[in-house]
Formats: sequence, C-alpha cells, structure tokens
Amino acid sequence: MKDTRFPKLVLFINSLVPLALLLWDVARHQVGANPLEFVTRTTGMLTLVFLLISLAVTPLRRITGLNWLIRFRRMLGLFAFFYGSLHLMTYVAFDRFFHFTTVPADVLKRPFIAIGFTAFVLMLPLAITSTDKMVKRLGGKRWARLHKIVYVSGVLGVLHYYMLVKSDVRIPLTFAFVLLLLLGFRVLAKYYKGPIASSSIVPPR
Repeated sequence: MKDTRFPKLVLFINSLVPLALLLWDVARHQVGANPLEFVTRTTGMLTLVFLLISLAVTPLRRITGLNWLIRFRRMLGLFAFFYGSLHLMTYVAFDRFFHFTTVPADVLKRPFIAIGFTAFVLMLPLAITSTDKMVKRLGGKRWARLHKIVYVSGVLGVLHYYMLVKSDVRIPLTFAFVLLLLLGFRVLAKYYKGPIASSSIVPPR
C-alpha cells in the first residue's frame, strides 16, 4: 500500500470516537454515581489499549510481511500519549483541583499514582521524538533503542491499573497477558533466526 492517507484519516477519526462517546456520556450524565472514577478509568484503559495496539504493529508486520502497517504505529502511539495526558489531567484537575502541593501526600497515600505518573513521564520522550526530523537527528538505531522504553511504560501502566482496581483484576490481567505476548515476541524475534527476525529497523512515517 503506497498511499495510506485515507486509511490514516479513518484511523484518526476512529481513534477519537471513544473520546466523543465519553463526552456524550458525561453530557447525558450516563457515567454512574462517581463520574470522576468513570472518566479516570476510561481514559486510563484507552491509554493502555492504544499503547498495546501500537506495540502490536511490529509483530503483525513481521508475521504478515505487510510493511506498510508501520505507517500507522506513530499515530497509535501518539493517541496512547493523548489519552494518557487526558488521564493525568483528569486527576490533576478534578481530583486535586490543581492544588499541586497536595499531590506528594496523595502519592504517599496511594503509591499506584506514582507508578502511573512514571509510566506517563516515560512516554514523553517517545512522543517528542516521534517526528521524522527527530528520527533523522537521533539516527535509526539510537531512535529504536530509545523507543524500547515503551515496554517499560507499558509494564508500569498495567501495574498501575492492577493496583488501582484492587478486587476484580481480570481486565488488568488481560492487559498484562497481551503485553507479555508482545514482549515474548520481541525476545523470540531477537534470538530466533527465522523469517520473523529478518527485518531491519523501520521508523514510522
């Protein structure tokens, strides 16, 4: 597929659909007895969903040989960062009401917040270096090494979610299982000298 402009437009619009549905539910007061918890968890789950989908692009590309799939990875990763930003802003604006001095005490009381914040901070350099200019400036190999941080961010994000839910952990464990599969594929591709390993570093475009 040489021209991916239309598929990218479709992906962009569909990636905003969950936000539109969330805002619609908020406007219609269909967010349960605790709107803050509903919005916070929804944006957090969307962050993990887009993060895992972006991580799944490379395995799909290697397995199927459809190299054009790599062109969608950047947008998926940026949407993960976008929803992660909304997740953080929900906490800062509607939980802390921009009272930043109360954050340290809250972090000590609820350590999962520190883990989630660390996961978000690790996504910052990935979002900043997602442009073509930054790829050229860093060089393909250094850029690829830097973007391995995404797996650490994913692990911390899943741990953050697991610590948050406390009781019913089926969904965070599902995220953990998918992330484990993606990490396992990366290890397999590194040490298995077969078709799935025979691909060069291809930065997203």
